[in-house]
Amino acid sequence: MARVKDNWLRLVRATLRREKLRNADQGRGTPGGIAGAVPPSLVKSTNIEAILQAADEIQSEDPTVARILCEQAYSMAQNLDPNSDARGVLQFKTGLMSVIKQKLAKRDGAQIDRQRDIEHLWEFYRKYKTRYRVDDIQREEQKFLESGTFSTNMGDNWEMDLVVACSRILYCILGLMTMNYIRQSSGFSVRDRFPGQRKKRAQIGSSSAQDGIRRSASMWGGVRNPLAANVREQSGGSAPLAGVADSPYTVPQECWDGSVRHPLVMARHAGTCPRARGLPLRSLEMKKVIATLKAIVEVMEALSKDADPDGVGRFITEELRRIKRSGAALVGELAPYNILPPEAPSFANVIRFFPEVKGAISAIKLTEQFHRFPADFEISGQRDADMFDCLEYVFGFQKDNVRNQREHVVLMIANAQTRLAIPVQADPKIDEKAIDEVFLKVLGNYTKWCKYLRKRLVWNSLEAINRDRKLFLVSLYFLIWGEAANVRFLPECICYIFHCMAKELDAILDHGEANRAASCITESGSVSFLEQIICPIYETMAAETVRNNNGKAAHSAWRNYDDFNEYFWSSTCFELSWPMKRDSPFFLKPRKGKRTGKSTFVEHRTFFHLYRSFHRLWIFLALMFQALAIIAFNSGRINLNTFKIMLSIGPSFTIMNFIESCLDVLLMFGAYSSARGMAISRLFIRFFWCGLSSVFITYIYLKVLQERNDNDSNNSFYFRIYILVVGVYVALRLVFALLLKVPACHALSEMSDQPFFQFFKWIYQASIERYFVGRGLFERMSDYCSKIKPLVKPTRIIMDLPSFEYSWHDLISKNNNNALTVTSLWAPVVAIYLMDILIWYTLLSAIVGGVKGARARLGEKCYNVKWFIVDFCQIRSIEMVHKRFESFPEAFARKLVSPQTRRMPFDRQSSQVSQDMNKTYAATFSPFWNEIIKSLREEDYISNRERDLLSIPSNTGSLRLVQWPLFLLSSKILLAIDLALDCKDTQADLWSRVCRDEYMAYAVQECYFSIERILHYLVDGEGKLCHVYFFSDQLYCSLLDNLLYRRVERIYREINNSISEGSLLITFNLRKLPVALSRFTALTGLLMRDETSARAKGAAEAVYELYEVVTHELLSSDLREQLDTWNIVARARNEGRLFSKIEWPKDPDIIEQVKRLHLLLTVKDSAANVPKNLEARRRLEFFTNSLFMDLPPAKPVSEMMPFSVFTPYYSETVMYGSSELRKENEDGISTLFYLQKIFPDEWENFLERIGQGERTRDPELQEGLRDSIDLRLWASYRGQTLARTVRGMMYYRRALMLQSYLERRSLGGEDYSQPNFLTTEGFELSREARAQADLKFTYVVSCQIYGQQKQKKEKEAVDIALLLQRNEALRVAFIHEEESGAADGKVSKEFYSKLVKADIHGKDQEIYSIKLPGNPKLGEGKPENQNHAIIFTRGEAVQTIDMNQDNYLEEAMKMRNLLEEFRGNHGIRPPTILGVREHVFTGSVSSLAWFMSNQETSFVTLGQRVLASPLKVRMHYGHPDVFDRIFHITRGGISKASRVINISEDIYAGFNSTLRQGNITHHEYIQVGKGRDVGLNQIALFEGKVAGGNGEQVLSRDVYRIGQLFDFFRMLSFFFTTVGYYVCTMMTVLTVYIFLYGRVYLAFSGVDREIAKVAKLTGNTALDAALNAQFLVQIGVFTAVPMIMGFILELGLLKAIFSFITMQLQLCSVFFTFSLGTRTHYFGRTILHGGAKYRATGRGFVVHHIKFAENYRLYSRSHFIKAFEVALLLTVYIAYGYTDGGAVSFVLLTVSSWFLVLSWLFAPYIFNPSGFEWQKTVEDFDDWTSWLMYKGGVGVKGENSWESWWDEEQMHIHTVRGRILETILSLRFLVFQYGIVYKLHLTGKDNSLAIYGFSWAVLVCLAFIFKVFTYSPKRSTNFQLMMRLVQGVTSLGLIAALALVVIFTNLSIIDLFACILAFIPTGWCILCLAITWKKLVRSLGFWDSVREFARMYDAGMGMLVFVPIAMLSWFPFISTFQSRLLFNQAFSRGLEISLILAGNKANVET
Repeated sequence: MARVKDNWLRLVRATLRREKLRNADQGRGTPGGIAGAVPPSLVKSTNIEAILQAADEIQSEDPTVARILCEQAYSMAQNLDPNSDARGVLQFKTGLMSVIKQKLAKRDGAQIDRQRDIEHLWEFYRKYKTRYRVDDIQREEQKFLESGTFSTNMGDNWEMDLVVACSRILYCILGLMTMNYIRQSSGFSVRDRFPGQRKKRAQIGSSSAQDGIRRSASMWGGVRNPLAANVREQSGGSAPLAGVADSPYTVPQECWDGSVRHPLVMARHAGTCPRARGLPLRSLEMKKVIATLKAIVEVMEALSKDADPDGVGRFITEELRRIKRSGAALVGELAPYNILPPEAPSFANVIRFFPEVKGAISAIKLTEQFHRFPADFEISGQRDADMFDCLEYVFGFQKDNVRNQREHVVLMIANAQTRLAIPVQADPKIDEKAIDEVFLKVLGNYTKWCKYLRKRLVWNSLEAINRDRKLFLVSLYFLIWGEAANVRFLPECICYIFHCMAKELDAILDHGEANRAASCITESGSVSFLEQIICPIYETMAAETVRNNNGKAAHSAWRNYDDFNEYFWSSTCFELSWPMKRDSPFFLKPRKGKRTGKSTFVEHRTFFHLYRSFHRLWIFLALMFQALAIIAFNSGRINLNTFKIMLSIGPSFTIMNFIESCLDVLLMFGAYSSARGMAISRLFIRFFWCGLSSVFITYIYLKVLQERNDNDSNNSFYFRIYILVVGVYVALRLVFALLLKVPACHALSEMSDQPFFQFFKWIYQASIERYFVGRGLFERMSDYCSKIKPLVKPTRIIMDLPSFEYSWHDLISKNNNNALTVTSLWAPVVAIYLMDILIWYTLLSAIVGGVKGARARLGEKCYNVKWFIVDFCQIRSIEMVHKRFESFPEAFARKLVSPQTRRMPFDRQSSQVSQDMNKTYAATFSPFWNEIIKSLREEDYISNRERDLLSIPSNTGSLRLVQWPLFLLSSKILLAIDLALDCKDTQADLWSRVCRDEYMAYAVQECYFSIERILHYLVDGEGKLCHVYFFSDQLYCSLLDNLLYRRVERIYREINNSISEGSLLITFNLRKLPVALSRFTALTGLLMRDETSARAKGAAEAVYELYEVVTHELLSSDLREQLDTWNIVARARNEGRLFSKIEWPKDPDIIEQVKRLHLLLTVKDSAANVPKNLEARRRLEFFTNSLFMDLPPAKPVSEMMPFSVFTPYYSETVMYGSSELRKENEDGISTLFYLQKIFPDEWENFLERIGQGERTRDPELQEGLRDSIDLRLWASYRGQTLARTVRGMMYYRRALMLQSYLERRSLGGEDYSQPNFLTTEGFELSREARAQADLKFTYVVSCQIYGQQKQKKEKEAVDIALLLQRNEALRVAFIHEEESGAADGKVSKEFYSKLVKADIHGKDQEIYSIKLPGNPKLGEGKPENQNHAIIFTRGEAVQTIDMNQDNYLEEAMKMRNLLEEFRGNHGIRPPTILGVREHVFTGSVSSLAWFMSNQETSFVTLGQRVLASPLKVRMHYGHPDVFDRIFHITRGGISKASRVINISEDIYAGFNSTLRQGNITHHEYIQVGKGRDVGLNQIALFEGKVAGGNGEQVLSRDVYRIGQLFDFFRMLSFFFTTVGYYVCTMMTVLTVYIFLYGRVYLAFSGVDREIAKVAKLTGNTALDAALNAQFLVQIGVFTAVPMIMGFILELGLLKAIFSFITMQLQLCSVFFTFSLGTRTHYFGRTILHGGAKYRATGRGFVVHHIKFAENYRLYSRSHFIKAFEVALLLTVYIAYGYTDGGAVSFVLLTVSSWFLVLSWLFAPYIFNPSGFEWQKTVEDFDDWTSWLMYKGGVGVKGENSWESWWDEEQMHIHTVRGRILETILSLRFLVFQYGIVYKLHLTGKDNSLAIYGFSWAVLVCLAFIFKVFTYSPKRSTNFQLMMRLVQGVTSLGLIAALALVVIFTNLSIIDLFACILAFIPTGWCILCLAITWKKLVRSLGFWDSVREFARMYDAGMGMLVFVPIAMLSWFPFISTFQSRLLFNQAFSRGLEISLILAGNKANVET
């Protein structure tokens, strides 16, 4: 046993070591060893993890103390869970014990003295504190906290602070780093900035500077850095800062290659040093010290009980008392908090020092007038009691919920205060306006609810309650909401709870002492809001959820969230009483076989909902069709007779209204037991009213017709009565329509309480209930005769045809005027008639959207603010960006810069105001533009060279003109020199030619002034350096100093004089200009590099040579003689002392100018193609174009609206792992290879960024940890990953920090400092900027199963932890599940909603943990995921972002402009949802991705533009819309979650917002990236999900209410842009069926031939027009119209035409036709049978081949079967139909249908990578046959067996209603056999019914023969010989019978094929019926035969699809063509190369 135990311990230790190494290798930064293995159950209740982490930290320093800490941790774990019941506890304790034994083994068996351990721990504690000066730190921080003032520029001018600042400031800036470390960090250059004086320089290494530092630090003594020695040993001294080529500083190696970061270096080089970026000023190591001390204190407190009370025990007790008194500030840094630091303010996070935050914290404090707490109530921390403490005590809210909502309310009040822009006073207080704003907005829905139910509010009036009561109510509401869990989906239920609890609170507040609320007291006597209020409601909802059978039960069988919420829409909800009665009907739980009753709506699954919800549309279409038909049948004559016939519209209208009222009665079945009595009464009153009115009007109209037929003109009594009745009826409806829809009249109707008026209003409204939602939905015809009139004459002729002989046995039309013939003629036209509105809407919306886009200057025109004119400049290309760049700074400053930044002063050297303003704008624009360019470089879209060319100078120097980016000026100097050399005219002509290119003029001017400044600098340096040399004549040296400087001035003065006089060409020899510039270029090339003696000498010689060329070659002879008269200069030149040495440039401005001038003179290539990357171009084009669009003005960051970004995540890809990137598919293609070929330029830029060569192989990148992570991130940022989304969304924070930093807001108030220059260096490290950004922005990722992923140690959890470490502002919310044992032995589960961030060790730090009433997933997963985490969001707006989205820094800068739209004027209601434009970034992946990208882009731009305005029907279609957060969280949230019915959860947020009087707008000046599905299977699954969701929407109450309550025109717009689009899509396919079945009927019956004999009627124009319209809809032409308009608008006409033609060549029509079938199938099936579900599409790269069997499984039922049916119809029509035009007419009539068949059958294989490669085809066939023949069974998935798949395909038929509908639909296949048997030669002209009966006898015989031949031998082992004999006899008999029939009858070979054509659809019909009635067939014993019959059908269909593919695969060029079709050219080449390499590799291996 001992050996086993030792082996176990060794195994544990090895595992821990391996785990630690693995974490280190992956760079996660998570704790290794036993500290990283603490189970969650132990983490929750103890600090075991922190104690073990402290043990790891001090292990090397003092192993004894580390062992003591481990022992205490083990003791705590043992006490908490002695039986090791929780998950992982036993393993943890075993591992911890092994570690303790390992530590004890090092003592060599020495005895342990526990008392000595305590003393040793105390001594270590004292030394540890002394070593790190903790007491001094605490005192110093306390001083800062008490003062509350900080310098906003602390650390900006750090060089001067380093010399002159006091030691306290120095100590804070250095972040408590060691002074020994400072002394060794020699080489820093320090610059003093004194106004009006020349800049001086000194070295820290000099004695004076060094002494100053030592003196300022002497008071602190030497503080030892624990890592300094190790780092010094590794670094080996100091080194230049990596990545900073232009830095004049020399910094320690640790600053760029070690773990110790110097705060000042990080602040100075935050923009260039990647390791310094994003780290706080506060020392990370110091935080670890404090964390270690905290753990030691906790252990000492636990061990102090056993200590000597007179010895060390007394010291420990005194220390603990002292810490409790004053230690809160010390550990404030470590206490978990979200945004607002806890009770003890944090020095690193200064957000609590903002005056508005101080005021908000003060506002929620309890005043003396409120009650006292009992003595036993403790308040955490050192803060005063506040309102939240009171509410926690009274109602028993959870502590973390209280902490969460306290921060929420404080931030909300603080932000409301800043928007008032009130000057801050000494004692900041919150203004009453801010309190009222928050109060009214938060309780707005509650106020409306009380008004609706006519209940008194809990306050009398707004003026009657003070601000404290308002804050109490707001706090109470948020605490209820924060703990409500799933009840948050019931906003009116929360209103009820709040109403009752607020009354209870009022009663408690009126007493002097706080009491527990009676409603929340539990049986144990404690108080718990969760247990007493929320749990009973949750348990009722959970019971209903169980009844829905995982979404399979009918919606009418159980109550969903809406049903529960709508219970509170009537005053009966107050019957619940308070505390709530548990025996109330509301809490009634469902019983088996008995329903609980719905509320106000029942979601029955039927197509009738389409009529019920939009009956006005169908009535309008029917009446219009009726009127147009009447006019057409009367030959267009309008007379009294026609008018009387036209009056038939009246009965039609009333009858259709009666049908709608009947549907109301029928579809409310299931709610009668629970609905209000008044609602039911109204329902039946309206039913009888509509019934009686329809009967009465119909009766009178029949009398009118009788009068008309009597031809008695004097007898018109009934006609007059009819006119009177109809007139009164129409007048009443018009009056009520005006009152209910016109805004002004609607307001009157709402205020009217007259019973008479309310009664008629009650009757008129189509809804069954006076809904709480949907009130006040108000907002500020086509000619069909072309299709109807041509059918009139054929209809009359057909109906008047004489009787003739039918080809078959006719059952209907023979004695009924050919009714079926007329129906077959009219049906396709009626179908297209129903679609015409959608067609016209599509065309008109494209036109209107294009016009609105042009008016919004979306890519069409830009506004030239300089000259106040409008220029049509179409910023559609990078060339236009170049051309219009001059206007960007001013546009940017006016639109995106707040006034605080714009008013900052700049050096104004020019007297011209316009030039001053241009320079000011450029200086304002430059820091933002450069950050944008920097972000492009970080994302690898541009190279280093492109970054340098695109960057714009700061424009804050003394240069007297605007400096533009080099990409505008490149090669301009060289071109200007060429012009000068070729110039033979005057100076004015030369300058005129130069100015033709304005940027050439800028380049010449900048070059001129830059050379002047640089030469002055160098000459000035020469004058100073002359004192270094000893000359006998001091006067000579002084004269040389002055004359050199004057000589340069003289030369420039002469040049300026020549320019002013126009004699430049005379004074100077311009032909020598290239020589002079070449000399100067050589000089700048040397000055760019670091100074060395050789380079200094070379630079001096270059200056001298330049001087010689200028004075002796460039100047004219006269001027040269004047200069040569200066003997003193000539003497110095002759003696070699002139320019013998120059001062190397050290001023950063001069260094920047030297670099820039060198590039300006040397870059010869044109920069017209900069940047080269298409994505970088697109982003810059869109950003610059948006500057000229209509944007709201930017507010300062402190005054902007705060917002959150919210991303739901489940289990998608977080980051690509190394193995994933290198995993190859069957073609040898890896994801990394794919990305390298798709993004070749970005791959090269990535290698350049990480310092690797282009030929670096992939394995080489894995050698370094950093390169490996960079590679994974590079690949992840190009996929649809969470890492990409997080990076993009964090740009918001970066943009806010940049904007806040440049506004320079101080902590002391609202004043803004005004520095002398703008700079962004170190903005990411500014405490004020970071705090301001955190105050305005929050990012929460709701990772629902992150807790489970951590427990299972899945890769996704590790990657999420890495994201947390890389983004300090990122927060992750997740559901934590805990198991706990009960007394009865059952295991119960508890669920918690948690929020975490990364702590100082890189490990998850729990911020909040709020217990839930149960499993939160009662409904759909995504909305439930959003709901649990939305309580952790902040701000007044929330942007919903999916995890496949991206964002860009330049777009993030416009976010504060977008948020101002909430305050803009957008109609009669303020916006509640702001729609945002999306850019689909996956368009370059494949042709399918391009199709989807274009289609999606057209919808999210042009489509939504029109929906928002003028139609006002835009909804929320997904991400990335911005919600008014307070509006939505108080009204049910940002989505709905009821199971299945809300499968498309996003759009219901738009429905809910609209019904609750919201306003949804759309804005296109800002965009967010979005990924889309890139493979056909992914696209099909996505469209299936959306189509299924729309099918569920048809059944929903939201669509019903909007359809009923919108005005008629908004209702039309809403219908055709939501569910109506899918209805018309389905109608497009049904039109094909209607047309073909009609034609088949004409062919079978012989009517077509008879009609042709009587009149040439076929091929009439109406039918042709209908079929043409259907074909255009089918192939996606009308879908493409908005896309084409978008192309024209944003790309230009020619590019739009080219793009459209390219799409057609890539078979986009095939794709759109195939998508048509996908949408039709899933939409129709969902309404018929249900089954809508979330379909995981996967968001990876589709680079692999899809197996034939997989495609067959996915598309067999949705496309293939329908395509074969259409093909069969076409075959029958061609075989038996008749047309005068012959074959040509057949082709013209059926071409669209054949195109549909081919598209549906072969599109999955056309768009399948390597779909036509022969080897793949062979493998696919083998795989398909194996799958087809594999037997199913228990546990066998459908992807492995045909039988299992076949069973799964039948699961959607599970209701009697569904079986009946399937039976009806299946009977259509019998028409083929019925028609064909009468067309056989065998039957002749006999059309008796017996013929058809005989065909069934033949079919039965064939079925018997099939059964004989397919009888399983396994079941007849004893009769094998007999069975073979029977089969042989049967075969001979069948052949003989067939021969006899052919010989003795008229049966022909053609008849045999016709019989096959007849029996195949009949067999399919029988098969469908057998599947539909599965239980019956199984009971009869035929199920096995049915299965084999179905297998045969699938085999046959598969072969028909497979054979053409196999034939095409024989030709190699088909596969090549397909690759070119699917992927871009680069990847196609890479694919072929990969195949060749794979083949060679295989040959070598074999």
